[in-house]
Amino acid sequence: MENRILKKYPPKDRSYLIPLLQDVQDEFGYLPEQQLKQIAEYVGMSFVAVYGVATFYNQFRLTPLGKNVIRVCRGTACHVKNSANILTAIETELGIKAGQTTRDKLFTLETVACIGACSIAPVVNINEEYYGRITVKEIPKILSKYKKEEKLKVEHPIGVE
Repeated sequence: MENRILKKYPPKDRSYLIPLLQDVQDEFGYLPEQQLKQIAEYVGMSFVAVYGVATFYNQFRLTPLGKNVIRVCRGTACHVKNSANILTAIETELGIKAGQTTRDKLFTLETVACIGACSIAPVVNINEEYYGRITVKEIPKILSKYKKEEKLKVEHPIGVE
């Protein structure tokens, strides 16, 4: 971990645990175990206690996110419009469950309480794109778009001719 992160906070002061965890996650994209151990030592807590805090709050991640983060809305409007079927279809298509990342690190699947787009329920958000009034039949086509984009990046990296 960057010492500059630790240096922002006084040592042996547990009151800074949450901001420290937030800064480390901002730096790495998640909370690696080695960094949790360093934080525990720095603030004077056990690793188990720090791990407990990191797993208690759902803002923290212990594994890296995939390149494409899929968020399936499970709010009331989406629930009524069968978002459970959408979630199941995505899980089946990717071979993962909500909260997991594909082995190739291309997709992370999450559920959210509400995306805030109830008028176009059911809604799925992938990165910055929203898919409203989505149907199960559309899932393979939508996911293949992201798979193709990644394949193109691998085959034709920027700066390589």
